[in-house]
Amino acid sequence: MRKKLFIPGPTECRQEVLDAMSTPMIGHRTKDATALQQRVSEKLQKVFHTNNNILLSTTSGTGLMEGSIRSLTAKRAIVFSVGAFGNRWAQLAKSNNIPVDHVEAEWGQPTLPEIVDEYLSTGKYDVFTITHNETSTGVMNPIEEIAKVSAKYPNVMWLLDAVSSLAGAKIEVDKLGIDVCITSTQKALGVPPGMAICSVSQKALDHAKKVEFRGTYLDLLELNKYVEKKPYQYPSTPSVSHMYALDTQLDYILNAEGLENRYARHKEMAEITRAWAKKHFNTFAAEGYESLTLTNVDNTEKNVSVADLIKAVGARGYALANGYGNMKQKTFRIAHMADTSVAELKEYLNILEEEIAKL
Repeated sequence: MRKKLFIPGPTECRQEVLDAMSTPMIGHRTKDATALQQRVSEKLQKVFHTNNNILLSTTSGTGLMEGSIRSLTAKRAIVFSVGAFGNRWAQLAKSNNIPVDHVEAEWGQPTLPEIVDEYLSTGKYDVFTITHNETSTGVMNPIEEIAKVSAKYPNVMWLLDAVSSLAGAKIEVDKLGIDVCITSTQKALGVPPGMAICSVSQKALDHAKKVEFRGTYLDLLELNKYVEKKPYQYPSTPSVSHMYALDTQLDYILNAEGLENRYARHKEMAEITRAWAKKHFNTFAAEGYESLTLTNVDNTEKNVSVADLIKAVGARGYALANGYGNMKQKTFRIAHMADTSVAELKEYLNILEEEIAKL
């Protein structure tokens, strides 16, 4: 039995999107492919709120995280982490022999702007990374306040992991001055996994020229050069199927629902889920820094086995995510992103409530 997904990714996909994935293949060097890639990129610029170039990568979001920190670190990077996926960025840097410092907040707490300012003011770094939305903890970092700090250090590139937030939370890339903003298809965009996306500023592209060993497949500078030399083409064969799905879904997001309506729906679902969590348990993320796309529920009721709860709701055809890493059994995570409706979420929470009462 397939379970309906309320996990932090992949998310449920509309049938129209799944049907678009099965569109018959075309040659990826044809004019039709160029037109498809151009349509997708121009629509994505609206979702990113940017005039920067959009790069598509047939990888997970981790691919562009690795590519960006390798392509742009000429001196030293600093990774600000609020959980497992922020830590991953530090691991990527180390495995690529990139000089890196790693500042990890206590899990459940955000990266505060004054901490970013403290480190950037040293002049040691030319790259810093922020996880906007950390799915292991349910923390959403205050990027508007961090942007004010970043503006003080124009020679330091800002890389933002927006994998689990973009299209569910409003991220105005150009207004905030984000140099590389990364997301992937399987979260709030509501498309099957398999493609990562980023916007990249001209400042970042110019800075990348200072880095000699940027790799090959994930070299942002070379990807961008190829896009500009041969508009909306890529050096390696891309997933055309994902582009068809994105083309369809972006029309829905931009026209049928509308971006502002989409942001408002995600906010409403987040508030409903937090209220439910506080009624029965508690939320794990610090107050004021809770995610808009998922809620990490702190299992304060020790008599409730998370494993048993997952099994119980699974028997009713729904998926629930356990806590991540060392948070397993201590928390569980409810995603409310992509095209999930308020009514579907309420139904899911009612089922959880019924099953909790039985445990």
